[in-house]
Parts: sequence; structure tokens; C-alpha cells
Amino acid sequence: MIEEGKPAPDFELQSDSGETVRLSDFRGKPVVLYFYPKDDTPGCTAEACEFRDSYETYRQRGVEILGVSPDDVASHEKFKSKYQLPFTLLADPGHKTAEAYGVWGERRFAGKKYLGINRSTFVIDEEGNVARAMIGIKPAGHAAAVLDEFPG
Repeated sequence: MIEEGKPAPDFELQSDSGETVRLSDFRGKPVVLYFYPKDDTPGCTAEACEFRDSYETYRQRGVEILGVSPDDVASHEKFKSKYQLPFTLLADPGHKTAEAYGVWGERRFAGKKYLGINRSTFVIDEEGNVARAMIGIKPAGHAAAVLDEFPG
């Protein structure tokens, strides 16, 4: 599990537009890195839309938002377009980045076990360190709670 105050693992993932994105590209500005299970599902859509609805406030505070899931680039492109998401979605189909952050593992849903994402958010400071780790969060109200980490 990632510890607060420690360096955030760097990564290289494809964005919803097919561009290569690295966490280190954002050095010098705070980043909200949120991991979610699957595009266009109820909880994930609610969470993404809450980040969308507060996006302008995040931008005014100089914060970058990056969403990560195991979905592929095409799925992200469709999800982003359907819900007019203004921030970057990153494809982690091999779940290496999710594993590096300690959010990939056994999950349960409807009595069945499977491997997947434990919905989590990491606030990464300007130096690339984990300022806050929020593990196993609920989507409702989460974007507002994260925004509180960046007083305006």
C-alpha cells in the first residue's frame, strides 16, 4: 500500500486520446489520481460526473485530475464523450499501475469473488509525493471531499 509522504509511483499510460501520459509530466502542480473499476457503470459514472461538475474549481486551484481504470483507450474515449468529462482518463488494461498503488486485488460483488480495482484516490503534491491516500471510497460526495484538500 502507498504511504502518505512517500513518492508516488510514476507510470506511463495511454490517455483517452491515445497520447502517452506520465505522472512525472505533472511535476510542479498537484494531481488528483483517482482509480475506478469500470467506465459507464453507475458508481463510476456518478464519481466521474461529480469530478466533472467541480472541474472548474479544481482548475482554478491549479489541480490536475486523472482518472485510471482497466478499460482500454476506446472505452475511455466513448465514456469521456458521453458524459462530457473535461479531464484525462488513463487506460491501465494490464493493471500494473493499479497494482503499484495497491488498489488492485480481490473484490466481492453479488456474492462472487473477482479481481478488480478498489475505488481509491491519491492526492499527489507538486513534488510528486502522496499527500493523501483515500482507499475504498464511496462515489457519492467524493469529488467535494477531495476538493477540500485544496483550500481556495
